[in-house]
Amino acid sequence: MTRPRVAIFGVALESNRMAPVAVEGDFTSLYLLKGDAILEDARAKNPRIMREASAFVCAMDATGPWQPVPILLTCCFPAGPIDGRLHQRFLDEIERGLRAAGPLDAVFIANHGGMIATDTDDPDGDYIALARRVVGPAVPVVVTLDLHANISDRMVAESDIIIGYRTNPHVDMLERGEEAAFTLRRILAGQASPKAVLIRLPLTPASVNLLTHTGPYADIIDVGQRRQAEHSGSILNVSIFGGFIFSDSVKNGLAIIVTARNDITVARELAQELADRTWTERSRYRKTLTSLADAVALAKRADRAPVIYSDSGDNPGGGGTGRTTELLKALIDARAENALYGSLFDIPLAEAAHAAGFGKTFRARVNSAPGLPCDVPFEADAKVVGLHDGDVIGRLGIFQGKSLHLGKSAALQIGGVTIVVISVRNQTADPMFFEMFGLDIAKAKTVAVKSRGHFRAGFRPWFPPEQVYEIDTEGLTSPVLERRQWSRLPRPVYPLDEDAIWAWPGW
Repeated sequence: MTRPRVAIFGVALESNRMAPVAVEGDFTSLYLLKGDAILEDARAKNPRIMREASAFVCAMDATGPWQPVPILLTCCFPAGPIDGRLHQRFLDEIERGLRAAGPLDAVFIANHGGMIATDTDDPDGDYIALARRVVGPAVPVVVTLDLHANISDRMVAESDIIIGYRTNPHVDMLERGEEAAFTLRRILAGQASPKAVLIRLPLTPASVNLLTHTGPYADIIDVGQRRQAEHSGSILNVSIFGGFIFSDSVKNGLAIIVTARNDITVARELAQELADRTWTERSRYRKTLTSLADAVALAKRADRAPVIYSDSGDNPGGGGTGRTTELLKALIDARAENALYGSLFDIPLAEAAHAAGFGKTFRARVNSAPGLPCDVPFEADAKVVGLHDGDVIGRLGIFQGKSLHLGKSAALQIGGVTIVVISVRNQTADPMFFEMFGLDIAKAKTVAVKSRGHFRAGFRPWFPPEQVYEIDTEGLTSPVLERRQWSRLPRPVYPLDEDAIWAWPGW
């Protein structure tokens, strides 16, 4: 097989069940590419597409002849469930592309894995099962997923290998895309016949408990990687998915997938070891947040090191609206000095700032457009200290090297707080959100960001872990799980239910 024909497709969305339904415009606002446009972007210096997808293409280019068959690749900022009709349209279009392609030697799927639809809890499984149905049982189906994916049995059964991120903040997407390409080359060369097993635990931690620098999740991922290395090549991949609890789906639960090169027995033994250890240590998946009052008091103190706050209840990277004002208003009312806040998603406010002009002061109406109850409006006099079209290249962390489109943007100064306003909802995980206006992060005493965890990598040069605080704020991504009404989670589940039990019944 000198030029394997490999189909490429993916529909990536992380769904928060309480957020507004994701429709076609939400996908096109980020990217919806078809055919050769996928390859053109993947090979660009600063691609828009998921880095694992571009890395897969470039790694396949570098490792030998192949014939890519790009079909459809699209991604949406974290939102609610995908509209069921749109989901079916994507399925239909991908199926037409697969069938029109003729004989294929492999399929590569780049999804997120945390998607739900208005009419199903397992749309990611639908895409994987579609590929298997069209190409048959002998053609390899290789999948890459975010570590916040929620894994169904069907997703594992219908694919040959699922490769998940190993870092949170996510900084290893390039490596995972390359791993997918290298693994596919091995399969096509007859050097591997993957055998995968899945164990899903009744454990659904909030995302703040799924960091991989330190903590229980970091420890179990490290154990998995060490065990894989110790198995002398008999294990192809160990992926441990923390899941995304806000999807509130029947497939929620920390999931361990171990894929053996040939022998399923070794995969089963390792998966059970990792599951036993994780369940024994489940009490470590709890975390105390910093109260709003304590955060404001700390911001007022002059005798302390600079700090960065996560507005944890409103993370656009987890489906948050990007419009809550609880932390922002508290900082303004407390007359905090030398503070940066980013980023407020408010199109009318950005438009008003551009209309006023640089250096001008105007009456800023925050959240003048209708929103959710958590999107509380307020008014204040604001000075325009920065204007930008919002087209930037990410510099650090999850957005490094990626083309970002934030829409018409502005920097507004209200008292001692400078606020970044954007017109395309996104989490502030990169210093470019501030630096595009010339704002100097190093000179700020307090920085507050609408991001749950990815900001840690983007702002690490200024804020080591001991200077990071996660603030207990309201919103669609509040890590205080007891405050939310759950409809689909398999109960009992830890940490919501202390009496949750798990005992592996055997294979």
